[in-house]
Amino acid sequence: MLHTRQVVFYAPKRGNADAEWEDGAAAAPAQAGRGPRFAVADGATQGFGSARWAQQLVAGFVGDQGAPPDLAVDALHHWASDVQERWRDDPRLSGATDLQRLKQATVGSFATFLGCELRDLTGPRPRWAAVALGDAVLFHVREHRVVAQFPRIAPEEFGSNPDGVPTGAAALAELIGRARFADGDLADGDLLYLATDAFAQWVTVADRRDPRALWSTLAGLDHPEAFRGLVRGRRAAGEMVNDDVTLMRVRLERSPATHLVVCL
Repeated sequence: MLHTRQVVFYAPKRGNADAEWEDGAAAAPAQAGRGPRFAVADGATQGFGSARWAQQLVAGFVGDQGAPPDLAVDALHHWASDVQERWRDDPRLSGATDLQRLKQATVGSFATFLGCELRDLTGPRPRWAAVALGDAVLFHVREHRVVAQFPRIAPEEFGSNPDGVPTGAAALAELIGRARFADGDLADGDLLYLATDAFAQWVTVADRRDPRALWSTLAGLDHPEAFRGLVRGRRAAGEMVNDDVTLMRVRLERSPATHLVVCL
């Protein structure tokens, strides 16, 4: 049986506070016949309520807001419609001003999205299955080598009008119809990395230069400040776009974890 250990690292744009981070990340253990689930999303900076939208998407996908969707277009469309209703009727907006209500109705928001489910972890062929809309990326790494990148995006293709999940109902069916799906086999010691666009773009370039150094560094990250130091350094060197960044690392192991480490 393969066991999972996951950790999420994030950093807001340079000059912004943590409360201004507009990505989302969520994970949930196996439940009700489904394997563990993981998701990241990147809310549009120019949208209204983008952080809330990104966070509701990832929470809904992993099952924190009802039954999670199957990885199929029809199921995802139904699920996204439900999330849209929750976003519009969020009780946190009970004190919203008329201007905020107008922006919610006319501007709304949009988020790129990546969701992953692990399957058959107790069986003979453990696997991952994923869905993506936009330029959040899953990297499947084994022995410091990328086994799969999903979606396959070249460095120069990031940020150029990516697909995503909108808060408006009119375009939902068309955009969900563009969702991409992929899967792959898992083995003991594998790592899955789910990254939003700015970090994923840097990874695709760094992997071409020195993959062993890159994946050794990311596998060894053990504290939020170590991650933020890496991000600050790459931004200062002009290698990483100044945008919100999120990295979720999922480690697959035959033996369950024997220690719990909490970073405060």
